[in-house]
Amino acid sequence: MTIAGESLGAPAISYHPAARILHWIVAVLVLVVWPAGFVIEFIKDDAKTAFYLVHESFGFLILWLMLARFAFRLVVPPPPEPAMPLWQKRLAETVHWLLYAALILQPIFGFLATNAFGFPLDWFGALTVWSPIGKSDLAPTLMSVHVFLGWSILVLLCLHIGGVLHHHVLLRDQTLHRMI
Repeated sequence: MTIAGESLGAPAISYHPAARILHWIVAVLVLVVWPAGFVIEFIKDDAKTAFYLVHESFGFLILWLMLARFAFRLVVPPPPEPAMPLWQKRLAETVHWLLYAALILQPIFGFLATNAFGFPLDWFGALTVWSPIGKSDLAPTLMSVHVFLGWSILVLLCLHIGGVLHHHVLLRDQTLHRMI
């Protein structure tokens, strides 16, 4: 079986083009969603709606893109990693899987928290997404988990970028080139 001319079982030097595209779209969206969510509490009330729309809509899009990335990764495994000590390999794997988990769970908790506070998700101002829980006393707890995951994503992102820079600048290997 092949996807875009590449055999699903054959090792590749770089990630599949679809995996690279999904990676970079999610990366850009995180760089929009994270700061928008961070500054919302500091925005004047008359401008908050626009920030919420951007934060929630792109956050919900990240959820679907990450589910697509996860499914794609199950079907098309990543290329072999460059040689590295076992502890670095385990650290890289842990950071990657925690990023996957956080980038899937965080928008879910944000969506549920928003619903529990009594606000539907108005996706890009065009589609109201059904609330599975409705207004609930769980709202503060769900929001706390959402915020915790947001800070966790920032830490994991810094670890991820630090690892990439370590490989690219210090080791001068092909790790970065596998994803670009």
